[in-house]
Amino acid sequence: MSASPARITDASLEFQSLIDVLDDAYWEASTLESKDIIYDILTVFHRELNELNKLSIQDHHYPYEMITDVIRQVSPKLHRLLANVNKLVERTHTQVRLNRTLRNAIAIVDQQSGSWGQ
Repeated sequence: MSASPARITDASLEFQSLIDVLDDAYWEASTLESKDIIYDILTVFHRELNELNKLSIQDHHYPYEMITDVIRQVSPKLHRLLANVNKLVERTHTQVRLNRTLRNAIAIVDQQSGSWGQ
């Protein structure tokens, strides 16, 4: 992601990509602890994306702003997941996809987190 503020459409696309790969990672995870970690983050992004999808399509060019309370708290979990992808996810293809989508989501979330004083 670039240094310019993400637009609503950018956030929606990245969050949907993250949901898709987290869904794969969930089913591929071999431990309940891994599944719990992945599922927790997955639900956060499902909630946020559901709210973003309620916005008018004409508003999608505006800068993204966090909507749900839970997304404001997810940054540390995203960073921990990124640091532990190789431990939590066995399949190489999913590891690569998850690394890429996590970095993009982190860029969007962290860009917003600073304005919330985390």
